Amino acid sequence: MSNPITYVSVIVPAFNEVRSIAATLGEIRAYFEAKPYDFEVIVAADGDDGTRELVRDLAARDSRLRVIGHHERSGKGRGVREACAIARGDCIGFVDADNKTPISEFDKFEHAFADGADVVIGSRRLPDSHVERPQPWYRRLGSKAFRLALHTVVGLDDIVDTQCGFKFFRRQAALDIFSRQRIDGYMFDVEILYLATDARYLIAQVPVRWRDDGDSRLQLFRGNLRNAVDVLRICLGHNLDPSSAYAREGREAGARHRR
Repeated sequence: MSNPITYVSVIVPAFNEVRSIAATLGEIRAYFEAKPYDFEVIVAADGDDGTRELVRDLAARDSRLRVIGHHERSGKGRGVREACAIARGDCIGFVDADNKTPISEFDKFEHAFADGADVVIGSRRLPDSHVERPQPWYRRLGSKAFRLALHTVVGLDDIVDTQCGFKFFRRQAALDIFSRQRIDGYMFDVEILYLATDARYLIAQVPVRWRDDGDSRLQLFRGNLRNAVDVLRICLGHNLDPSSAYAREGREAGARHRR
């Protein structure tokens, strides 16, 4: 491994996750304590159910744990972006607060980074992926329609699962991508993958274990309407003019990173 991982920053975006956050953090810390490199966990906790206060108490006893966030719901994309800005790792990523993908799946990511990937994303739709507990049928149907619309409008045809909440980046790629990312809501996943593709970072898709927890926070009508608007923002903001300064910055950053 020519560029070995020495320090991992794990970002955990959370909105009112007081019932599950301690168990998730316990699994993350136990997993990385067995690894030969340093780590930190940054919880971006929005809401008013005591999640932020609970993590702050845990952090008082463990310097590897930090917490940021807002009383109001500011969005998963904003939480990850703000956490990335203060992350110290040479590998930076985010995972779901409700532990949909076990942290042990990071073993597979180590191999992808060793093979030269800049960005490694978990996928529920590869041949070796294992969905232990699927979403309800109506959400699966909605996801299929979303993927069709997404690839038609934005592209990303080579990426079969944009929304799995288990993604990691080499530091330079993370700082570049999240410095230009603007979507605060769920569609930030689409935006960061668009930016990574536009900058020509090497993206590896890895099959992962995944389980639905039955606790989706997405409002079917209002949430999907907002998602549709955000997808159009991505398309119009980043794809309307391929020669724009925004797109050019991404390509130049990617070229500098690969030298």
